Amino acid sequence: MRRTAALIVGGGPAGSAAAIRLAAAGAQPVMVERHPDGDALCGGFVSWRTLDRIAQLGVDADALNRDRLTRVTIFAGGRVREAMLPRPAIGVSRRRLDILLRHAAMRSGVAIETGATVRHVDGLTAHLADGAMIAADALFLATGKHDLRGLARPASARGSDPTLGIRVRLSPAPALRRLLDGQIELHLFDRGYAGIALQEDGSANLCMAVHRSRLQDAGSPADLIASLGRELPRLGERIAHLAPHATVDAIANVPYGWRQRTGTPGLFRLGDQAGVIPSLAGEGMGIALASGIDAAEAWRIGGPAAATAWQERFARRLARPMAVAGGVRRIAESRWSAPVVAMMPAALIQVMAHATRMTP
Repeated sequence: MRRTAALIVGGGPAGSAAAIRLAAAGAQPVMVERHPDGDALCGGFVSWRTLDRIAQLGVDADALNRDRLTRVTIFAGGRVREAMLPRPAIGVSRRRLDILLRHAAMRSGVAIETGATVRHVDGLTAHLADGAMIAADALFLATGKHDLRGLARPASARGSDPTLGIRVRLSPAPALRRLLDGQIELHLFDRGYAGIALQEDGSANLCMAVHRSRLQDAGSPADLIASLGRELPRLGERIAHLAPHATVDAIANVPYGWRQRTGTPGLFRLGDQAGVIPSLAGEGMGIALASGIDAAEAWRIGGPAAATAWQERFARRLARPMAVAGGVRRIAESRWSAPVVAMMPAALIQVMAHATRMTP
């Protein structure tokens, strides 16, 4: 059995942020990631505040995507509302973001073990698929929306009609760029919503949060996408750029609105393992990076024993943005979305954009 002062399970934004800051504090952390070149299911929206955090970690925003998103456009039942974002943001694939953040971690001296799968955790000891074990004084759990045996989030967090995340890529095309250039779009519909933004290679990321009952009505994820394209003409215009036989990625039982409110000595839950904000807020990656940075600072000051108080404190920081995002989500998925959007001034959209950000 190996032993390390700080073990990070997961090499996404939360894990890399923690690794970079832990290395700067002299921890010599070990990070394990099962997918060396994966592309996690994610909306791909990086807000203005998140760009500031990424810069602090040594990654230039232009290396992610030189194009900026300056507007948000909301579509609901034939109604359209547009507002300027408080500051420019970007769309980026998770593959690109994860690779650049891991490179920054390696430059910081972090030991990264890719292709290593953690099967379960017992206390602060990780059991790998090859039979190896890594014991840690402090464990930083950064597995995103995927639960790990031994540390799974409660099944009750999923609700009676659980939400699924669905993602497809729309092929690069001049017509698609004309539709989406400079903006993030939200398309609202019964029991779900879709977000679309251009990414660094000119493709578009179409990511949906859909209740299981809506998917069951349609049949399959591909059937749902096709039916939404017929039901919502503007969304259908974007879906027309879906490549034939395109891969549909999906993840079940996403516990939107859940927060880890209590802590455990030595265990720092990061990103979606700390709290899952509704994806229409576009703050999932912001929470991931903020949690990694903040948890590493707590470790620097108080060591593994700081985990309990830190987790409870971070849950309080999440309370406001998650409450606002939850309220917006309930309206977005209801039959009231169209009349609400029709009456919504641009200034209110900007207020909500501010209110769903993590505090600095």
